[in-house]
Amino acid sequence: MQPSSRRIRPRRRTAALFSVSVLTLAVSTSAGSGQLATGSKSAAGPISLARSSPLGPCMISGSMGVQMSEGIPTPAGYARSTGTVRALNLMVDFSDAPGQGKALDRFGEFFPQTTEWFRTSSYGRLDYRPQAPTGDWLRMPKSFKEYGIERGAPFDPGYRELVQDIVTTADPKVNFQDYDLLNVLITPNAGPSALDTVLSVTFAGNTEAPVADGVPVANASFVYSRQDDGSGSYAETGYRVLPHENGHVFGLPDLYTQDGGGAVGHWDIMSEDWGADNDLLGWHKWKLGWLDDSQVGCVAEPGTTEHVLAPLAEPGTDGKLVFVPVDSKTGYAVEVRTQAGNDESVCKSGVLIYKVNADVDTGQGPISVVDSTKDSGGCTRSPNVHAELSDAPFSPGQYFKDLDTGIRITVAGTDPKGNHRVYVTRH
Repeated sequence: MQPSSRRIRPRRRTAALFSVSVLTLAVSTSAGSGQLATGSKSAAGPISLARSSPLGPCMISGSMGVQMSEGIPTPAGYARSTGTVRALNLMVDFSDAPGQGKALDRFGEFFPQTTEWFRTSSYGRLDYRPQAPTGDWLRMPKSFKEYGIERGAPFDPGYRELVQDIVTTADPKVNFQDYDLLNVLITPNAGPSALDTVLSVTFAGNTEAPVADGVPVANASFVYSRQDDGSGSYAETGYRVLPHENGHVFGLPDLYTQDGGGAVGHWDIMSEDWGADNDLLGWHKWKLGWLDDSQVGCVAEPGTTEHVLAPLAEPGTDGKLVFVPVDSKTGYAVEVRTQAGNDESVCKSGVLIYKVNADVDTGQGPISVVDSTKDSGGCTRSPNVHAELSDAPFSPGQYFKDLDTGIRITVAGTDPKGNHRVYVTRH
């Protein structure tokens, strides 16, 4: 969950017209070569690109004031998402909610799983190093109730007071300059059960945060009650709230809305972080610098182009993402998803197509997945997985067409390695 610094009335948007069909005619052999655009290789990913580069038209951006926009590049102020990132973990309790058990046991609920999740998702480009220098519970000077924390609470005054008290209490043992982000692992008995209300929250890019050892505590995630659905899987899945919250620290928005995860389903941990493991969308991996620019194809010109996409979960230098800009703020992303890597819940492999809108706030639906089998009920019965979109990927012989723009994305075939051949046509 990423809080808003101010309330914004949800925009009324008109649904785009599109069609999903089974391909009945042979694909034209006059398709272009569709070579994936080559960009510079940089740890900063697309942030290093000029808009005049081949990928420039695909670097969509939102209007001024959009909260946690899906636009590329991600603005400054967030934690870096490549290279070595040092995460400070502080276990916190209160007089009215004393820590239960050892503080390092709380730390162990999230590590090393979170480190391994980021290593897998980033293909090793993010070296996430968690540290817990205090080793014990940090008792706050006020009771939990006195901070007035509830779901959706703004930074001021409760969280500002809590962060200031954390800094004061931890400062004798911690040099905050040594870390890139802060994880506050609250004792699970503070506040309501996550089954009733999820309090976990992140304040990211917060330049007005309290200062510790000369640096603002600008990127901080707070984790509360255990996300335990009673299925007996908490030991394997309960940690996943932290990669979600840290996603905000790296500049990623919430993909779920007030109606739940129906826009993206289980295809991104920023949509659903309960239940079986899942990964990030390819768009987010490019945004974070985990895909080379040469692995991204940008289809901005009229005509038909051919693209061969390797499964997103597989490491390597093959093409992983195609983006088709509609305008300077929106476009369609295309990638291949399989049951591999962090994507353990995938029940239908294939080509995932989704629309990205950089002009929509976090939590208001900035990404929407196109369902190739609408109203099918999905192919999974896994707990806490949005079933309807679980069979959203397109298979060879199917195509998607946006009836407003004429953009057509056709899945022509696959090979034994799982690579998919895709044709993109635009007028």
